[in-house]
Amino acid sequence: MVMATTSSIASTTSVASVTLEVADPDAAHRFYTAFGVDSYLRLRASEAHTTGFRGFSLALTVSRQATVDSFLGAAEDAGATVLKPAAKSLWGYGGVVQAPDGTIWKAATSAKKDTGPATREIDDFVLLLGVEDMKASKQFYVGQGLTVARSFGSKYTEFAPGEGGIVKLALYKRRGLAKELGVPADGTGSHRIVLGSTAAPFTDPDGFAWEAAAPLGTPAAGTSEASTLT
Repeated sequence: MVMATTSSIASTTSVASVTLEVADPDAAHRFYTAFGVDSYLRLRASEAHTTGFRGFSLALTVSRQATVDSFLGAAEDAGATVLKPAAKSLWGYGGVVQAPDGTIWKAATSAKKDTGPATREIDDFVLLLGVEDMKASKQFYVGQGLTVARSFGSKYTEFAPGEGGIVKLALYKRRGLAKELGVPADGTGSHRIVLGSTAAPFTDPDGFAWEAAAPLGTPAAGTSEASTLT
C-alpha cells in the first residue's frame, strides 16, 4: 500500500484537550495519576449509557521497550485490565490495557531492541478514532482545518498537529482498530470522550463531539478543579 504524505504544514485546528467522561472522577483521577498521564487529561462525571467498544483508544508512543513496560505495569498495578500483554511485532513493541473507567490505552515503541532503562517520557500522545468511512471522515476533518500528515488509503489517516495541540489525532477503520486493541468491534451508546478544539464546536460523522477548549488549567464544563488534570 502506498503511503501519501503532505508537507510539514501545521493544521489550523488541533486537539487542545481530551476530556474523559467517567462514573467516578475521583477514582479515575487516582488511576491516571498512578498511570502517569494525568497532565494530558480532563475528567467529567457522566452516567451516559455505553456498552462494548467505544470507538476510540488513546496511545502513548515512547522511545524504549522498558518505558512501555513501565507504563503498562503502572496501569495494571493501579487496576487496569490487560487486553494485550506487551510483545514484539512487525512495527516494534507494545501492549494494550483497559482502564477501570473503560478507556482503552496502548503503549508502544518502534524500537526493535531494549536499549536502556525506563524514562517515563512520552514522545507522542495519540488519539485514535475508529471510523466507518475513512474517505468521508478524512474529508470532514480537512474541512474543519486539519492537515493530513500521513495516509494509508482507506485504513489509516494521521493529521499534523496544530498550534496549541497536545494530542496527535489519527483515524483508523473501526473494525481494524478494535482488532488491533484485541476487543470486539461492536458497541453502543456514548463514546464517553469529548475533545477540546481550537476551532468552533462540532460533531464528526461518527458522533465524536468537539467543543471549544477552555484555557489550560480551567475546568471543562461539568468538572471541578479536583477532576481537571490539565
